[in-house]
Amino acid sequence: MSEIIAKAVDVEVLYGNHAALDKINMQVKKGDIYALVGKNGAGKTTLLRLFTGQNAPDYGHIEMFGETGRQALNKARHRTGAIIETPAFYPFFSAVQNLEYYRIQRNIKDKSIIERILKDTGLYEARNKKFKNYSLGMKQRLGIALALMHEPEFLILDEPINGLDPAGIVEMRKLMLKLNREKGLTIIISSHILSELANMATCYGFIDHGVILKELTASELEDIEKSYIKLSTNNDEAVAAAIAENINASAYYSMDDRCIMIPDIDISPSEKISRFVVKSGYDLYSLEIVKTTLEDYFIQLLGGASIE
Repeated sequence: MSEIIAKAVDVEVLYGNHAALDKINMQVKKGDIYALVGKNGAGKTTLLRLFTGQNAPDYGHIEMFGETGRQALNKARHRTGAIIETPAFYPFFSAVQNLEYYRIQRNIKDKSIIERILKDTGLYEARNKKFKNYSLGMKQRLGIALALMHEPEFLILDEPINGLDPAGIVEMRKLMLKLNREKGLTIIISSHILSELANMATCYGFIDHGVILKELTASELEDIEKSYIKLSTNNDEAVAAAIAENINASAYYSMDDRCIMIPDIDISPSEKISRFVVKSGYDLYSLEIVKTTLEDYFIQLLGGASIE
């Protein structure tokens, strides 16, 4: 059984009469990249602040590395690195100078740690470049380097890919995978950029209006993410019935989409279906293969609401 690194048990956070978090139960296991998925204002940052100790729950409790209670939690948090808000760096200092400042401030004895984490975060070649001349992606990676200076076991990142261009997002994804696979870091990362989370996460927690709607592993999500076929003809209801009767496919006519839907089917039968429609004397207007995505699943959980 995997060790539980972080856990929330019946956690509630109240802002007046409003519940920012409502009876949250969730856990992050050792070795995971846990994606906390939610639209803006869903409660992601509030929850992460509880793990870092920046806020305390009004009800329920937080566990870190199996520890509870204020003193034990504070000690456990020394094994954690985090970026909840953008760290303050001196614009005219280089990456090395900025990290050296924080190394001294935090009384970290190992001077070689700066070189190691700059290499780990892909910033070594730009180590003498002034911070003000860094791209947004480089600034984000320097923030992560700062969070890694004391060599934590657990990394907490709140929206680290927000505002990055496509190249910056790819760099961030590669960094997360490297830290997880090569350095053994357990990571919780929040975002609403769902397509990118799907490329790195090992498990997901979907949050909305302060409630965890669902937790599932990447493999469980893969089972949910099915390909399906949409097609349109000159007589959709008749064609749907004919496909269902003559081909091993659960075709049906969708009045909402005004097309034939064939769910839970492999891609290969699409040609067989198109040939069958034409040979049966019907006009085939369109045939589209659609794969449901993480975004589709999340919107479904929200009951069709937008994630923006």
